[in-house]
Amino acid sequence: MTDTLQRYKAVDYPIPARERSWFLYGVGLENLGKDGRTVEHDVPAPGPDELLVRCDANGLCFSDIKIILQGGDHVRIKRDIAVDPVIMGHESVITVVQVGEKLKGQFEVGQRFVVQADVYVNGVTRAYGYANPGALTQYEVINQEILNGDDGCYLIPVADNTAYAEAALTEPWACVVHSYVLRYRQHVKDGGACLMVGGAGAEKLTLGSTFAEHLPATIVAANLPAELLEAVRATGATMTEVGCDGQCGGVDMLVETHTGGQGFDDIIICGKVSDDCLEKLAAKLSRAGVLNIVCDQAPTQPLAIDVGRIHYEDWYYCGNPGPDISASYGNHRVPTELKPGGSVWFLGAGGPMGQMHVQRACEMKDGPSLIIATDISPDRLQELRERFIPVAEANGRTLVVLNPNDFTPEAFERELCELSSGCGFDDVVALVPVPVLVEQAALRCGYGGLLNIFAGVARGTQVPLKLEDIYLRNVRWVGSSGSKIEDMRETLRLAETGELLTANAVAAIGGLNAVLEGLELVKAQAIPGKIVIYQQIEDLPLTRLGDLAATLPTVAARLREGKYWTKDAEEELLRLKLQLPEEAAVK
Repeated sequence: MTDTLQRYKAVDYPIPARERSWFLYGVGLENLGKDGRTVEHDVPAPGPDELLVRCDANGLCFSDIKIILQGGDHVRIKRDIAVDPVIMGHESVITVVQVGEKLKGQFEVGQRFVVQADVYVNGVTRAYGYANPGALTQYEVINQEILNGDDGCYLIPVADNTAYAEAALTEPWACVVHSYVLRYRQHVKDGGACLMVGGAGAEKLTLGSTFAEHLPATIVAANLPAELLEAVRATGATMTEVGCDGQCGGVDMLVETHTGGQGFDDIIICGKVSDDCLEKLAAKLSRAGVLNIVCDQAPTQPLAIDVGRIHYEDWYYCGNPGPDISASYGNHRVPTELKPGGSVWFLGAGGPMGQMHVQRACEMKDGPSLIIATDISPDRLQELRERFIPVAEANGRTLVVLNPNDFTPEAFERELCELSSGCGFDDVVALVPVPVLVEQAALRCGYGGLLNIFAGVARGTQVPLKLEDIYLRNVRWVGSSGSKIEDMRETLRLAETGELLTANAVAAIGGLNAVLEGLELVKAQAIPGKIVIYQQIEDLPLTRLGDLAATLPTVAARLREGKYWTKDAEEELLRLKLQLPEEAAVK
């Protein structure tokens, strides 16, 4: 007789008429579900150009907590969720159970997919688990926004032999992978809006090849010396000459007049301008804008930099001490991968995403030789030691795990200085959205180093940073949010070939009813790793992997090394806990 797991995979059972979902009706965990429980409702029927899918597994994410804290005001939702509630859950794997008439031949019952959550339709975000219903439910309809958005189909096929947890955790892993493949623009934007501002020493600078191959639609020139101004005119670009009070008091007007308030695609600062002017200009970029500072003098003090917009809006700062303005472009490693054989410091390494970064650094081919992981949670640090020091050593690398609270601030600085040989780190990755820690991280970038602002620091978060590091020490600050569909495909490929063990991140499992408790733990940052929910098992309590032996000994026996989630453990769990309907419920 065919066992339950085989029937489940083949969708060899009648689809029920009713299901349970976690609806979010307002701000706060108290507004998740009804009286702290799931809500029962009809299984939706797919339209002719839609799919009905079964939700198999979903990882809980701190991004879900951001939704809970902001409710309908979240930038990816923007609606009255008391009337039209949200179903969260974007780290998911799904199985097709019904195919709309118009999609037959394109999709088949039993096909499995991961969902690229960053869905866009006509340039507008329609993210899965935000604007579109996510996977904290049992069955859902996949509509044309997901099947035919700006990037085509946002469903990525999953191989038959890939475990559900392995596939579901492709999404958070893809965010990690994406942060190391960023390719910032290495030239001025063709057809864009460029602002050039002259300061002391600008007469010593040359244009070089700045506009040789790429030409903006318009160049606004403020206070440029005559020779540089003539070189810009010679490019043939449309140019507007403007005056400047020396303190950049008219920056807002320039942005409004020449970009409609959207910001400049490129801002080139030629020479020494006032600290106030430099600070203002650094905040006037458009999305994916580039700031090029060509100067041989430092500001008199650290400047307030909006690190949230570096993270969310792909701002890129570059520069050089002169005299060639074009020398700033392309003089740093792109993409933003960890330096082979170099040193990296991960701040806040004990959380679920932090552990992924550390695991990747320990396992990756041509990775860093020295890895420093810091956190303030003793439990998380112990988890890091047990999980990854053996992996690092097996790959000929050194992993040092530290708790800053075990030192005085001065002693911790000395420890970092000694570990980095006094030269700073090649890479510094900020994994906690705390401004003072971003500031501390930036100070530890060595010459030519890279600061990866991975944590979701809110837009408008001002951090005092030494902007001169950009143009005098060749340092770069980068950041990213989410992932792109090609990152998901690559991450899934790595998982399916065994090059990346995505399920190593699993720290606990639970059934659908365990979602509320799981989100409470995520909010409290009380668990070192990912929580994976199996939506088709309703009553499995939230269980840490280390506690499985007491309740599910045959599942625990299938963990790798007694602590890592595996496909065998998952299949044993599903055989034990799945309860398939024998006939469709009557609506």
